[in-house]
Amino acid sequence: MADTKDTADTKQAERRAAKLAKQISAFAKAHGGAEGQLAYIGQMGTRIVLVGEDGGWGDLVAPSHSVAEAAAEKAGITLHESFDGDFAAKVRTGPYEWTRMAGIQLGGPSNG
Repeated sequence: MADTKDTADTKQAERRAAKLAKQISAFAKAHGGAEGQLAYIGQMGTRIVLVGEDGGWGDLVAPSHSVAEAAAEKAGITLHESFDGDFAAKVRTGPYEWTRMAGIQLGGPSNG
């Protein structure tokens, strides 16, 4: 009985990784390529942070770290250990992000 459940869980994880890989590939295509970083977010799983060559960014959530790794590998993107240095410097933010992340604290307009 356990083998059947393990096989079903494995197949479900493979399907989820394949779906995420398609989404990662679509992001990369739209942004001239992409790189990523995996961030554990507790019981919710692992966040796949994507940064495009054009500075665009986005994220996806995988149910586990192993699914996130498999998706990134299938999509063929480079993964970084941390979100800092040259990798973080590639991110380009717009007015919305500015006001949400820093503008409010610095007296900028709110998005509220």
